Amino acid sequence: MSTPVAGRSGGPTAPGSSGRADAVTGGGAGGSAVDKSGGAVREMFAGVAPRYDLLNHLLSGALDFVWRRRAAAALGLGAGARVLDLCSGTGDQAMAVARRGPRVAAADFCLPMLTRSRRKFAALARAGRGRGRAAPLAADALALPFPPASFDGATVSFGLRNVENLDAGLHALAASLRPGGRLAVLEFALPGNRLLRRLYLVYFRRVLPAIGRLLSPRGSAYDYLPASVLEFPQRRGFTERLERAGFREARWRDLAGGTVCLYTATRRG
Repeated sequence: MSTPVAGRSGGPTAPGSSGRADAVTGGGAGGSAVDKSGGAVREMFAGVAPRYDLLNHLLSGALDFVWRRRAAAALGLGAGARVLDLCSGTGDQAMAVARRGPRVAAADFCLPMLTRSRRKFAALARAGRGRGRAAPLAADALALPFPPASFDGATVSFGLRNVENLDAGLHALAASLRPGGRLAVLEFALPGNRLLRRLYLVYFRRVLPAIGRLLSPRGSAYDYLPASVLEFPQRRGFTERLERAGFREARWRDLAGGTVCLYTATRRG
């Protein structure tokens, strides 16, 4: 499911750099073990749901909207396409995709988050601000209820870090896509620039958790966030996992000075 979003600065994204699976950079950085069991993650996000959107937009300077639009555009899909937005949270990524025309299944296993996404989807439909539609669906990333090859594309924004078994989740994603289907993933990363990396880690480990504890009834979720980012495979490390799970042409693009990566891949077959 989607994680509270942080580490984003206001204004336009920094110029990105792109990479392929055989290019620079390796796997994830080390970090403390975190509890990613389904019950723990579900409970944590149920607790932050009331302030989830506020903190996402505040801590990112609303830049998360820009990144989600980029992920939607990376699919290259329009009216009539079927898209899965996995770990959908409160539905912002699903709405970014739906505004481009596809029909979106917004899947998450945290009901309080889905309740908020349902309201957004209803407002989007009433306003007629998109050609497509989005519908919330209670589903676990490790037990997707869809027949094979159900979707033309899939997105996951800031959620794969929270899946207890990443490789199993990626295989389930691949199975849900038709051959040639597109995947776009947004995830946090550590900047390559040493000075920026040091500043970012100070913010991530000290400032962000303090803000989260001040504004959210479940501020502990913002201690979990940096730990989960440090454990997640980054750049080439993640694209290699994608290719082992059944994808090809796995690439990444650095955004916001390398604090976020947009990964894209195509389902083999």
